[in-house]
Amino acid sequence: MIGKDMDEYIAPFPENTRIILGKLRSTIKKAAPGAQIVISYGIPVFKMGKILVYFTVYENHIGFYPTASGIEAFKEELAAWQGGKGSVRFPINKPLPLKLIAEIVAFRAAEIRETEHTRKKK
Repeated sequence: MIGKDMDEYIAPFPENTRIILGKLRSTIKKAAPGAQIVISYGIPVFKMGKILVYFTVYENHIGFYPTASGIEAFKEELAAWQGGKGSVRFPINKPLPLKLIAEIVAFRAAEIRETEHTRKKK
């Protein structure tokens, strides 16, 4: 599923998966309007200087990676889904929690801006 941009990444998937990924992309872009989308290691990565979030598609789920800090900050809200230290699995056959994803992305964007602000003050 390697593409050189987000559209190429999405294109090979079945229509229902493409629709889900379109909603996910739109949600992330709205929550972090200045984020750049790149393909790194064959998957979409949203960056604001540093990695904001990234995701990939598996047969039965979407792996969403908001880094360890994003998972920790929303661990109670994410408890309904399987995940790890920096990831969560959203089943492909259920609606994505887009509002929660937007909140996580906004949190990560604020975190990155604060880190940059602090770094520039030194």
